[in-house]
Amino acid sequence: MREPNGASGRSSTWLAETRSSYDSDAAGYAEEVQGFLETHPHLRAHLDLFAELVRRDGGGQVADIGCGPGYVTAHLHDSGVEAFGIDLSAEMVAIARRDYPGLRFEEGTMTHLEAGDRSLAGVVAFWSTIHVPDEAMPGVVAQFHRVLRPGGHVLVGFKVGDWTRHSSTGYTGAPISLDTHLRQTRTVSDWLRGAGFLIESESILRPDDEVPGALVLARKPG
Repeated sequence: MREPNGASGRSSTWLAETRSSYDSDAAGYAEEVQGFLETHPHLRAHLDLFAELVRRDGGGQVADIGCGPGYVTAHLHDSGVEAFGIDLSAEMVAIARRDYPGLRFEEGTMTHLEAGDRSLAGVVAFWSTIHVPDEAMPGVVAQFHRVLRPGGHVLVGFKVGDWTRHSSTGYTGAPISLDTHLRQTRTVSDWLRGAGFLIESESILRPDDEVPGALVLARKPG
């Protein structure tokens, strides 16, 4: 995993803490999200719409960035797109490879994607940017824009709010150090617009919950 030249100490710190936290708690997180899409039809519908758009526009490779144990990658694959997963955590990648041996998973960071310019048909960041601090988000969405071909689609899922939650204990009880950033839909859409994307849809899930979810679907012009 490489970071861009001149990456700040703060960037190195949050990346290292996120990596270490998910490495420590990978088994617990994988158990927590097992069967998650089966019980969340609205999430499946958004992923299926994304896959339909990718297929309609000629297909091609789709990166599930921050793929965790690989369940979203597998769903996209089953939806007819050429999906592969990228995750910061080596332990998460190992679980994804174990559970979905026919699919491709690799270590990497969304701050410096290994994919070439205009090489991908789609990018999914399914609740994986929630650990990225605000100051790093413009660079992350710029990476999404760089690797997408003209006409490519990006789907970003996140938690809605205006605060940051710190977690010190994982699902297994392991010690972790992880910040989760809650954001408004307009904020995420504005970051995407700033990178050159056109917003196709904004969806709020369970708006009456204490912490709603949201998904923004955007397209690279061309």
